[in-house]
Amino acid sequence: MAPAGNFGHAANPAAAVPGHASPRTGILMLGAIGVVYGDIGTSPLYAFREALRAAAGDNVATRDDVLGVLSLIVWALTIIVTVKYILFVLKADNRGEGGTLSLMALARSANRRRSAVLLSVGMAGAAMFYGDAIITPAISVLSAVEGMKIVTPAFEPYVVPVTLGILAGLFSVQRFGTGSVAAVFGPITAFWFLAIGLSGLVHIADDPGVLAALNPMHVVDVLTDAPAVAFVTVGAVFLAVTGAEALYADLGHFGRRPIVLAWLVIVFPCLLLNYFGQGAFVLGNGGRIGHPFFQMNNGWALLPMVVLATAATIIASQAVITGAFSLTRQATQLNLLPRLTVLHTSDIQAGQIYMPRVNLLLAVGVMALVLGFGESSGLAAAYGISVTGNMLMTTILLFVVMRSIWKWKLAVAAALTAVFATIDVGFFVANIVKVFDGGWASLVVAALVLGTMWTWVRGSRHLFEKTRRNEIPLDFLAEQLAKKAPQTVPGTAIFLTGDAASAPTALMHSLKHYKVLHEHNAILTVETAEEPYVPDAERARITVLNDRFMRVKLTFGYMEQPNVPKALAICRKKGWKFDIMTTSFFLSRRVIKPSATSTMPAWQSRYFMLLARSATDATEYFQIPTGRVVEIGTQVTI
Repeated sequence: MAPAGNFGHAANPAAAVPGHASPRTGILMLGAIGVVYGDIGTSPLYAFREALRAAAGDNVATRDDVLGVLSLIVWALTIIVTVKYILFVLKADNRGEGGTLSLMALARSANRRRSAVLLSVGMAGAAMFYGDAIITPAISVLSAVEGMKIVTPAFEPYVVPVTLGILAGLFSVQRFGTGSVAAVFGPITAFWFLAIGLSGLVHIADDPGVLAALNPMHVVDVLTDAPAVAFVTVGAVFLAVTGAEALYADLGHFGRRPIVLAWLVIVFPCLLLNYFGQGAFVLGNGGRIGHPFFQMNNGWALLPMVVLATAATIIASQAVITGAFSLTRQATQLNLLPRLTVLHTSDIQAGQIYMPRVNLLLAVGVMALVLGFGESSGLAAAYGISVTGNMLMTTILLFVVMRSIWKWKLAVAAALTAVFATIDVGFFVANIVKVFDGGWASLVVAALVLGTMWTWVRGSRHLFEKTRRNEIPLDFLAEQLAKKAPQTVPGTAIFLTGDAASAPTALMHSLKHYKVLHEHNAILTVETAEEPYVPDAERARITVLNDRFMRVKLTFGYMEQPNVPKALAICRKKGWKFDIMTTSFFLSRRVIKPSATSTMPAWQSRYFMLLARSATDATEYFQIPTGRVVEIGTQVTI
């Protein structure tokens, strides 16, 4: 996820490696609590309640129900978060960056033979994340506002309108950036964890026997006594670990050490205390389920807790929204999606970005879910499928990293992967049965995103192959023009192209129609590396073909925003002397037309053309001065 505050990137390796002290660790821990753990930190609002209802089958639970659900939650948090993510996944960083697409890029860089398969796995994982990004703000804010019904039942008709108002305000302020409010994210969320931990600790005294849930045998009892009920219960229990994927997604923003310390010192203990407190409260009140999170704070603490819960859910939603921005930028850079407008909202934090189109789509999707489901219990059924799918894709990619990069023995890597995959598949299957109860919502979102990525990747490849067949090799053209040059004009022409081996279409049209050639011509390609950041020393590569032509390749990391003029300035250090004021950039603007002989289905061809037309202008995306650009239009059929 993108950083939601001015906590900074973990540029200091000591901040990311356990065992090295850093004065920034405390600040980064506070930032991680506010951004990384916002989602999982709001799970106590609904996770225990929904799991207990699934286990009990009605609104009254037995002691075995309570202990079984608590034991499932405790061990799910322990195995999935503490063992899988903290001990293993966080170590699979791509030069300090994490997330599904980072892991995919890392795995592909070490395993070229299965590049296509790994690309598909990464795309599936990213698509699942968008399903989570749609549901998280809806269920989190809705569940917090529902606390007002405990304060006064008369508030019930206003739950959905107030939720929509909060969400509308949240999405509308995205264009201003998060820097102005980010400084309070960490302190508020830290106070939230301490408050829910204290609330749970106080109520454990209602029935101290609830601590018996630490015994994993209660998990075995739940799974074996009534498998059908256990199946549904396990699906609901997974709500307690939603948000765990943020640990890896935000790795690059805070570093491994602050994330690990924040979990072990504050987040994990406070979550456990609250869940045990809710369990003891239910047992102390005759097994009546109700809404234990808010009811155990009845009295003077109820209203402050509702307000604090609302603030915490807004922060959790903010983290997911900025995460969607960050993931979309990565997907665009890796050519999994068309170019989209990226606005930087901070002069000092490159990760603080705003993507208007993504923000609008998220807002529409989230509000539609609130209106369609109306209550958090309904949304709980839709939650979980996308998250479990994302976690399963992470496990698959982690296995490739274990074998190809860490060089683990097959037996060790397979055994550990089998444990994680069994848990992931178990949770996924337990959640997939909720498709008709609302789970279809996240699957529809994931399918739309995956279909869009697949269409863009396939269409782009098809377009590249089609245009390359009709182009002349650049080396041949440069050689011929060196022998017999047309009329030349002073200055430098830079031709942007995606294929450095072929003569750009803009160059060919310029020669055909204008019959002139610039004194110096650079064939420029911009590539994205399968690593987050590229040092300036490796940014530009120049290959001189003759006195008239040269190839220039600029490489950017998938976490970087391409800035062609700034990168070209580096070329001066490599001996290329040019004046930007006498330089013209030539771009080809393709108009794509359908072809009767296309190998793509008709619907996919039309969708690809729609995506291509909606892509952000290359001049804007590469930050080229508009006054220096000449665009030459061409038509291509696919």
